[in-house]
Amino acid sequence: MKVNHVPTYTMSEDEVSKIVKSCDTHKVPIVPYGGATSIEGHTLSPNGGVCIDMSMMNSIKALHIEDMDVVVEPGIGWMELNEYLEPYGLFFPLDPGPGATIGGMCATRCSGSLAVRYGTMRDNVISLKVVLANGDIVKTASRARKSAAGYDLTRLVIGSEGTLGVITEVTLRLQKIPQHSVVAMCNFPSIKDAADVAIATMMSGIQVSRVELMDEVQVKAINIANGKDLPEIPTLMFEFIGTEAYAREQTQIVQKIAAEHNGSDFVFAEDPEAKKDLWKIRKEALWACFAMEPNFEAMISDVCVPLSHLAELISRSKQELDASPLVCTVIAHAGDGNFHTVILFDPNIEEHRQEAERLNKFMVLTALSMEGTCTGEHGVGTGKVKYLEKELGVEALRTMKRIKAALDPNSIMNPGKLIPPHICF
Repeated sequence: MKVNHVPTYTMSEDEVSKIVKSCDTHKVPIVPYGGATSIEGHTLSPNGGVCIDMSMMNSIKALHIEDMDVVVEPGIGWMELNEYLEPYGLFFPLDPGPGATIGGMCATRCSGSLAVRYGTMRDNVISLKVVLANGDIVKTASRARKSAAGYDLTRLVIGSEGTLGVITEVTLRLQKIPQHSVVAMCNFPSIKDAADVAIATMMSGIQVSRVELMDEVQVKAINIANGKDLPEIPTLMFEFIGTEAYAREQTQIVQKIAAEHNGSDFVFAEDPEAKKDLWKIRKEALWACFAMEPNFEAMISDVCVPLSHLAELISRSKQELDASPLVCTVIAHAGDGNFHTVILFDPNIEEHRQEAERLNKFMVLTALSMEGTCTGEHGVGTGKVKYLEKELGVEALRTMKRIKAALDPNSIMNPGKLIPPHICF
């Protein structure tokens, strides 16, 4: 039965439970909705139904300073949460795109530039409360930092993209705001040199908190968008944290590593405003791309490989990207092998769309051939579902479908996402 798409704003966990229970009774599809920053079709509603907008469930329910954890509702944004935590000397370390909410971040198992130091969402969530398809409310774990009690339901829900339930409460692990930090930037003659330095830095054992790579096209976009005059060559950005002496020592070690791989123009900043200006370059990279093609749209790739394969992945991808008639920029969380490309195309030109899809497919298949994944942090949604069988195998997908069927027998929870439609028991 085709059902019109009906947006519903919820104010409480009890309301979510009642809505879900009613939808299950009448077999009406449900699409949870967070900050709308996901890019793989997670909130599409191919069968209509009820869209549950969680943005009004955005309160901070409890902060436990001595335990370094916080209990929040899913609609709060990570940036707003960190503004609240700053006076207490604490922060939540994941930093995806601006506008992302905690619930959506759990659903897609996201990460960001700090994942190389602090891990992904999987590593920073202590427990959840989830409304299942029949309306039952389940708490997945206690507030203890570790537990060996039963199945790990928390990790099962994280990354499930709304297909198993609706997240209504999240208990998050927090970190102390670093005592001192240094931000550094260095240029390289080739993208491979830059990737090799990222790998060498991680192999050195330095506890770097960020390693971000941008190619020459991305740097050009930043120059155009921000009126900068940066050298338009591959660039690495680092952040080092700890005591003042330790952060500076790390900086000097990486400067030496960079010099051994043809690095030049190594600069670093310790002043808060100078550091903010440097990181602003990276955080606004996506929007800077549109300065090159203001009327185009962007297809953003997201693959991840074992770190030792990163340089090869980027080098092979760059050959294909540079030969394309489309404007393509490279951005990578180079410290953990996560590689992105922004492909700019005119949606009204079919050849553009096909070329963008071809490039995206090329990078996914190349990553999979290197024992990598089709998505490091953006999730599956509808965009990457066609690659899961090649990555995980049919038995893994059948197992996922059995779990889905057990928890959602009427298949109302975000249908059409995550599990390929042709998979059967």
